[in-house]
Amino acid sequence: MAKYIAQISWQRPQNDIFIDQKYSRVHTWAFDGGIQVMASASPTIVPLPYSNAEHIDPEEAFVASLSSCHMLFFLHFAAKAGLVVNRYVDSAEGLMKHNAQGKLAITDIILKPKVEWQDGATVAATTLHALHHQAHEACFLANSVLTEIEVQPQ
Repeated sequence: MAKYIAQISWQRPQNDIFIDQKYSRVHTWAFDGGIQVMASASPTIVPLPYSNAEHIDPEEAFVASLSSCHMLFFLHFAAKAGLVVNRYVDSAEGLMKHNAQGKLAITDIILKPKVEWQDGATVAATTLHALHHQAHEACFLANSVLTEIEVQPQ
């Protein structure tokens, strides 16, 4: 068993009344390696100035986490197959809409990974899709959520 810990901290600014709902949603994520990340509610959910578009929001982090997990397993399976990856870039998207229960949820995540191989090599589409399928099946986070995750290799 593995255990993962993150400390999420928020403090009310002195002049914020709070009960008027006009308070800052800016907060900090601290991880066991020592890194701290400034976070906020998404400006699409909580309007400015009560959110901060420059900070990561939970919805972005959710999409990034799933993309990162997929990528790490893809790289593992490519290396295991003897294929050398020079670069991997994913412009992942998450779509928020009402789910079957009528609640807002990230219902779809679309991964759009573009892979560059060593010496400009090309890899057969069937091999590329097989690697992405393996990565998706192995990804701990993909196995942990109900969200539909679609992989569209670029």
